[in-house]
Amino acid sequence: MLQWTLHQTRRPRMGYPQRIMSSFYGTLHPDFASVARALRRIVPRKAPGGAAICVYHKGEKVVDIWGGTRDSAGSPWEEDTLSLSFSTTKGVASTLLHLYVDRGLIEIDAPVARYWPEFAAAGKQDLTVRHLLCHEAGLFAIADMLDHAREMLDWDTMVERLAAAEPRHAPGQAHGYHGLTYGWLVGELVRRVAGGKSFSELIAAELAGPLGLEGLYCGVPPEQQGRCAQLMAAGLDAPPETARGRTLKIQRGAERWRDRLARLGFKYDPTDTLAALAPAGMEELDWNGEAFRAVSIPAANGMFTARSLARLYACLAGGGELDGVRLLSTQAVERAAQPQNAGAGRVIPISMRWRLGYHRVFAVGARAPRAFGHFGFGGSGGWADPSRQLAVALTVNSGIGTPFGDTRIARIGGAAIRAADKRRP
Repeated sequence: MLQWTLHQTRRPRMGYPQRIMSSFYGTLHPDFASVARALRRIVPRKAPGGAAICVYHKGEKVVDIWGGTRDSAGSPWEEDTLSLSFSTTKGVASTLLHLYVDRGLIEIDAPVARYWPEFAAAGKQDLTVRHLLCHEAGLFAIADMLDHAREMLDWDTMVERLAAAEPRHAPGQAHGYHGLTYGWLVGELVRRVAGGKSFSELIAAELAGPLGLEGLYCGVPPEQQGRCAQLMAAGLDAPPETARGRTLKIQRGAERWRDRLARLGFKYDPTDTLAALAPAGMEELDWNGEAFRAVSIPAANGMFTARSLARLYACLAGGGELDGVRLLSTQAVERAAQPQNAGAGRVIPISMRWRLGYHRVFAVGARAPRAFGHFGFGGSGGWADPSRQLAVALTVNSGIGTPFGDTRIARIGGAAIRAADKRRP
């Protein structure tokens, strides 16, 4: 395979040099040069921030590039830099669950309480695994369950609260993005059938180990903390009083918009969005702290390299197998990719066309109706398209976007799809 190797002859010095913004490292197949151009438009030119992109096509790694800075001091983004990827973690958690479905240890249409008996409380005895995976369980309102967001750092507390929680709607009667609760719901279900191992141990043993993934963590061990990029976003380091004031303003605005939309006949309630994504004290969490990185929040705090994400999704794009390693059966991948619902949801007012743990793929200037994956707050994302045998992943540490990604991953995806479609067999 002909490849271009991207590099600069001399490593930039510390202190945020301007020249690093035009320099990238890694390997790139010439057919996918447009993906590198898309990365150039993503990495900030006059501010700290970096990113990495990896693309697999037909089992071949055709893009593996990175650039920019990993912290506010100007330290260059390295080949092994880990980046907080927020909801992109949900796709990884879902893949782990499908592995146990494939082994016959979990049935998609079985009640969750079959595996997690305490979950039957508050009328949830008939709520199924399928309801969890396609966000139809009605358990999205984490604000109803917590006194303070710091409780999210304790797995046992979150499991107890979710087991006792009452759904906001009957299972299957609506869908609403379980922006934070999804991780513990799926994660505890997996732990119950896997003998009680920690979620981070299961990621390492069942996904990272078999596929040789060097950067796939949900719970970063102490010896890997030094690889983590600093999340850099406007307002992230605001004083607590300022952050609380901003949160209160958003809450009041959501209530006003709820009333206005109701008068106009719209069903969307923005206070549902806040209940799902902003429990009390959320603004006080230290997203860059070692304590936050060390625990497992499988809906929100995965620390990944783009290379590991892309390799995982390349396995799914190949029907569950990559480089002689079979992770899932072809039937399991096909089942996971099937759309389960459509239309705007109660938390996200657009159609995500939820699959079993994944959503549709948004791509600028291209269509990928059979693709599936998960994007994240802050701009990261990973996805697979079995029809093209294409997998794409982006990790990034600057900017915010939306709870389900932003245009950066959509632009990268569009460039990769167009390049794949033009490529000669």
